Amino acid sequence: MKITVLDDYHDTVRTLVCFKKLAGHDVTIWNDHVQDIGALAERLKDTEALVLIRERTHIRAPLLEKLPKLKLISQRSVYPHIDVNACTDRGVVVSSSQHPGTPSYATAELTWGLILSAFRQIPQQMASLQAGNWQIGVGTTLRNKTLGIFGYGRIGAAVASYGRAFGMNVVVWARPNSMLRAKAEGHLVAPSKLSFFERCDVLSLHMRLVDATRGIVTADDLRHMKPTALLVNTSRAQLIVRDALVEALRAGRPGMAAVDVYEDEPMRDTAHPLLNMPNVICTPHLGYVTRDEYEIQFTDIFDQIVAFDRGSPINVVNPDVITSAVQSLLQSAES
Repeated sequence: MKITVLDDYHDTVRTLVCFKKLAGHDVTIWNDHVQDIGALAERLKDTEALVLIRERTHIRAPLLEKLPKLKLISQRSVYPHIDVNACTDRGVVVSSSQHPGTPSYATAELTWGLILSAFRQIPQQMASLQAGNWQIGVGTTLRNKTLGIFGYGRIGAAVASYGRAFGMNVVVWARPNSMLRAKAEGHLVAPSKLSFFERCDVLSLHMRLVDATRGIVTADDLRHMKPTALLVNTSRAQLIVRDALVEALRAGRPGMAAVDVYEDEPMRDTAHPLLNMPNVICTPHLGYVTRDEYEIQFTDIFDQIVAFDRGSPINVVNPDVITSAVQSLLQSAES
């Protein structure tokens, strides 16, 4: 099969152990990011299987219409960047492993790194030292503070365990079933969303972005946070109402933020408000970007390609496309 990998910024994919799974296939890897439909159509005109690295490139109907040879899109995790209905209409299988039971420890670890960096002002203190100065202020200890986990899934549970190890009081707000699980695992459950936002010293978002969670954090929620509190977002920017975090930080509630995700990515606007606030730490969506995590993710992605090539697609999110293909084959056989 002719396989194309998009957005492999650091040319990492071909160096992975799991890349051997694609031996014998014609693989093309692009290291830059392109979203222009014409440019993408030219790059992908002969592609039969397309590998996406998370949500870096959007795949919509206008592009799909220009890719007559495309048979499979293989990726991992959620897929808000893919027009699944348009794929189904054009007979393109979308395979995306939802990796049950396997949290992204890479994302959980980055979350914890951001929390420590914010409370101890590590980037700011380093910048002061590089400028020829000494200490610029006094940090804050995490022990005995309250860590809020908004969304108690696989990553949220991992971050909660880190908080417990650091002597923090963990409180959870999530879907009813998730709160029951958090309580069973020994964590406090907030009596309401309002009290959750009011009591947290650190509030970390760990929800998937779906229609029901888009904008789930409102300006009013942020307004009830402590002026000393830290909001951390390593999940998705769209969980927060657009511009609400910037305005909340300007108003002083919460007092700090640490973010790894943005409304538009890659985010290269040096004038972006979050990049120019002294009380904000920003990283360029590094949550899942470790070699260990890549091995886990691309093993799933390449297994999906191998399975498709063998005629037995797995992790298919649009099974109707397979049903339609089978029906077409039966109709052809009958005629």
